Amino acid sequence: MVTLDFEKTGGLLPAIVADYKTGDVLMLAYMNQAAWENTLNTGKATYYSRSRDKLWVKGETSGHTQQVREIRIDCDRDTILLKVDQIGGAACHKGYRSCFYTRVEDGSETIVEEKLFNPEEVYKK
Repeated sequence: MVTLDFEKTGGLLPAIVADYKTGDVLMLAYMNQAAWENTLNTGKATYYSRSRDKLWVKGETSGHTQQVREIRIDCDRDTILLKVDQIGGAACHKGYRSCFYTRVEDGSETIVEEKLFNPEEVYKK
Protein backbone atom coordinates (compact mmCIF):
# COMPACT_ATOMS: atom_id res chain seq x y z
CA MET A 1 0.00 0.00 0.00
CA VAL A 2 1.25 3.46 -0.91
CA THR A 3 1.75 5.66 2.13
CA LEU A 4 0.99 9.37 1.86
CA ASP A 5 1.65 12.06 4.47
CA PHE A 6 -1.90 13.00 5.48
CA GLU A 7 -0.68 14.15 8.91
CA LYS A 8 1.43 17.03 7.56
CA THR A 9 -1.61 18.90 6.22
CA GLY A 10 -4.21 18.06 8.83
CA GLY A 11 -5.63 15.02 7.04
CA LEU A 12 -6.39 16.54 3.63
CA LEU A 13 -4.10 16.44 0.61
CA PRO A 14 -4.56 18.52 -2.54
CA ALA A 15 -5.41 16.46 -5.61
CA ILE A 16 -4.66 18.07 -8.94
CA VAL A 17 -6.80 16.57 -11.69
CA ALA A 18 -5.69 16.61 -15.32
CA ASP A 19 -7.15 15.21 -18.53
CA TYR A 20 -5.29 11.99 -19.34
CA LYS A 21 -5.11 12.67 -23.09
CA THR A 22 -4.49 16.43 -23.26
CA GLY A 23 -2.82 17.19 -19.94
CA ASP A 24 -5.23 20.10 -19.37
CA VAL A 25 -5.75 20.84 -15.68
CA LEU A 26 -9.42 20.25 -14.93
CA MET A 27 -9.73 20.91 -11.22
CA LEU A 28 -8.20 20.87 -7.76
CA ALA A 29 -9.88 18.94 -4.97
CA TYR A 30 -8.90 17.40 -1.66
CA MET A 31 -8.55 13.81 -0.51
CA ASN A 32 -8.48 12.34 2.94
CA GLN A 33 -7.31 8.79 3.62
CA ALA A 34 -10.76 7.32 2.91
CA ALA A 35 -11.09 9.18 -0.42
CA TRP A 36 -7.59 8.03 -1.40
CA GLU A 37 -8.37 4.40 -0.59
CA ASN A 38 -11.73 4.52 -2.40
CA THR A 39 -10.05 5.98 -5.48
CA LEU A 40 -7.42 3.22 -5.43
CA ASN A 41 -10.03 0.49 -4.91
CA THR A 42 -12.59 1.64 -7.48
CA GLY A 43 -10.65 3.55 -10.12
CA LYS A 44 -13.22 6.34 -9.79
CA ALA A 45 -12.03 9.70 -8.53
CA THR A 46 -13.27 10.19 -4.97
CA TYR A 47 -12.71 13.35 -2.98
CA TYR A 48 -13.45 14.86 0.40
CA SER A 49 -15.87 17.77 0.32
CA ARG A 50 -14.82 20.39 2.84
CA SER A 51 -18.12 22.25 2.55
CA ARG A 52 -20.29 19.13 2.99
CA ASP A 53 -17.86 17.33 5.33
CA LYS A 54 -18.17 14.03 3.48
CA LEU A 55 -16.73 11.90 0.71
CA TRP A 56 -18.01 12.37 -2.81
CA VAL A 57 -17.40 10.35 -5.93
CA LYS A 58 -16.96 12.80 -8.81
CA GLY A 59 -20.08 12.71 -10.96
CA GLU A 60 -22.38 10.97 -8.50
CA THR A 61 -24.96 13.74 -9.04
CA SER A 62 -24.08 15.15 -12.47
CA GLY A 63 -23.03 11.95 -14.21
CA HIS A 64 -19.75 13.64 -15.19
CA THR A 65 -17.47 11.05 -13.67
CA GLN A 66 -13.71 10.73 -13.67
CA GLN A 67 -12.14 7.39 -14.52
CA VAL A 68 -8.61 7.40 -13.13
CA ARG A 69 -6.02 6.36 -15.71
CA GLU A 70 -2.82 7.28 -13.86
CA ILE A 71 -1.86 8.44 -10.37
CA ARG A 72 1.28 10.29 -9.43
CA ILE A 73 2.43 11.59 -6.08
CA ASP A 74 4.94 14.33 -5.39
CA CYS A 75 8.33 13.93 -3.73
CA ASP A 76 7.02 14.97 -0.29
CA ARG A 77 4.13 12.49 -0.54
CA ASP A 78 1.62 15.24 0.24
CA THR A 79 0.15 16.11 -3.17
CA ILE A 80 -1.68 13.85 -5.60
CA LEU A 81 -1.94 14.15 -9.37
CA LEU A 82 -4.77 12.23 -11.00
CA LYS A 83 -4.81 11.81 -14.77
CA VAL A 84 -8.39 11.00 -15.70
CA ASP A 85 -10.80 10.36 -18.50
CA GLN A 86 -13.44 13.03 -17.88
CA ILE A 87 -16.70 11.29 -18.74
CA GLY A 88 -19.44 13.70 -19.83
CA GLY A 89 -17.02 16.45 -20.76
CA ALA A 90 -17.35 18.79 -17.77
CA ALA A 91 -15.30 18.64 -14.58
CA CYS A 92 -16.57 21.92 -13.13
CA HIS A 93 -19.80 22.01 -11.11
CA LYS A 94 -20.55 25.35 -12.77
CA GLY A 95 -20.86 23.60 -16.14
CA TYR A 96 -17.44 24.19 -17.68
CA ARG A 97 -14.94 21.59 -18.89
CA SER A 98 -12.35 22.89 -16.41
CA CYS A 99 -12.71 24.72 -13.12
CA PHE A 100 -10.02 27.04 -14.50
CA TYR A 101 -12.27 28.68 -17.10
CA THR A 102 -11.37 32.25 -16.14
CA ARG A 103 -8.22 33.91 -17.46
CA VAL A 104 -6.76 36.92 -15.62
CA GLU A 105 -4.92 39.37 -17.85
CA ASP A 106 -3.98 42.99 -17.25
CA GLY A 107 -6.05 43.04 -14.07
CA SER A 108 -9.29 41.85 -15.66
CA GLU A 109 -11.08 38.52 -15.94
CA THR A 110 -12.27 36.80 -19.09
CA ILE A 111 -14.23 33.55 -19.30
CA VAL A 112 -12.39 31.51 -21.93
CA GLU A 113 -14.59 28.38 -22.10
CA GLU A 114 -18.17 27.67 -23.07
CA LYS A 115 -20.54 26.05 -20.60
CA LEU A 116 -21.25 22.42 -21.37
CA PHE A 117 -24.29 22.16 -19.10
CA ASN A 118 -26.60 24.28 -16.98
CA PRO A 119 -25.85 23.55 -13.31
CA GLU A 120 -29.36 24.56 -12.20
CA GLU A 121 -30.81 21.79 -14.36
CA VAL A 122 -28.22 19.19 -13.43
CA TYR A 123 -28.19 19.85 -9.68
CA LYS A 124 -31.88 20.86 -9.39
CA LYS A 125 -31.09 24.03 -7.42
